[in-house]
Amino acid sequence: MLTHENVVSDAAGVIKTFEISVVPTTQDVSISFLPLAHMFERVVQTVLYGAGARVGFFQGDIKLLPDDMKYLQPTVFPVVPRLLNRVYDKVQSGAQTPFKKWLLNFAIDRKLAEVKEGVIRKDSIWDKLIFHKVQESLGGRVRVMVTGAAPISPSVLNFLRASLGCQIFEAYGQTECTAACSFTMPGDATSGHVGAPIPCNIVKLVDVEEMNYFASNGEGEVCIKGKNVFIGYLKDPEKTAEALDKDGWLHTGDIGKWLPSGVLKIVDRKKNIFKLAQGEYIAPERIENVYIRSAPVAQVFVHGDSLQASLVAIVVPDPEVLPGFAQKLGVQGSHEELCKSQEIKKAIIADLVKLGRQAGLKSFEQVKDLYMHPELFTIENGLLTPTLKAKRADLKKLFQPQIDSLYASME
Repeated sequence: MLTHENVVSDAAGVIKTFEISVVPTTQDVSISFLPLAHMFERVVQTVLYGAGARVGFFQGDIKLLPDDMKYLQPTVFPVVPRLLNRVYDKVQSGAQTPFKKWLLNFAIDRKLAEVKEGVIRKDSIWDKLIFHKVQESLGGRVRVMVTGAAPISPSVLNFLRASLGCQIFEAYGQTECTAACSFTMPGDATSGHVGAPIPCNIVKLVDVEEMNYFASNGEGEVCIKGKNVFIGYLKDPEKTAEALDKDGWLHTGDIGKWLPSGVLKIVDRKKNIFKLAQGEYIAPERIENVYIRSAPVAQVFVHGDSLQASLVAIVVPDPEVLPGFAQKLGVQGSHEELCKSQEIKKAIIADLVKLGRQAGLKSFEQVKDLYMHPELFTIENGLLTPTLKAKRADLKKLFQPQIDSLYASME
């Protein structure tokens, strides 16, 4: 249950954070494509309506979003990392020759150096030569982008800051604190963190002994207190008591770490953790956030339990990327047929393990096998919540036969 005070204070806290560099005006236009049950989207709209700005709603089909962007030409773009990963992958895969790759990376380095000096522009030689296409694909007028709802990889964030020529902020929070509780600061071009607490709340870290995180080391569960914290779950006092302690602190279930500059970095997850047979703790969402960077992967659900020594995954391949990915392996067929290909499965596992290694996952945190499912998890088929989070219990129930057969084939 969120009150009017919660929404107003969160929106005001966000405005206060970036007011030195961005002031919403009546000329601003935002595009709304996230579900309206998503408080991130609602707070963005509250900020815009408060400034007399406009909001355009997409047609309802995410595949047609590029058309909507070109037509609406938004100046404010609230976005989730999944979409930004696709923009990044598209540009990277477009640079096919070694020279083009070198030129792209050189241009990113040059523009990123400018961003770090506080120069944000769209009229450099690199914009004219290389980045104008990606800017046009978002309508050509975006001046502020806010990413939230899931972690974004530093390499993608750096690329976007260089290529889009607009201010990009990263927010962190959850529905229970209305939306944001921390926000990156204007002029901070570093990545890999979620910024400082916004003015309407305070944040503290609390010991999580079983996972070896201690507040004395600047690490622990992120807890929030402030005017943006909800009053409880509707008709569910037990669940409310789990989330809100007697002093009014909201326990998020996320593990954070304070960096020397005073910003917060989310490093782990306390909720949904489980133990493997050998007693190692696993935070599946942290692993999924690494694996989702794989170009042929649209969605991933990592599973394990205390009776098994290893992890398995359900992967939904990206229908747009999979045919090209398969072609390079010399495999052809319909989307359903490609999802049954052992060769494609091996290549995807290899890509996931490579990404895992780069992100510092330990060997027991890497999946050993996976099942490819041809149909996306959606709100409509009951596998995603209205805020686009995976319904883990429902996914486990639906895919139990496939999970059982993956483990049986390992024995």
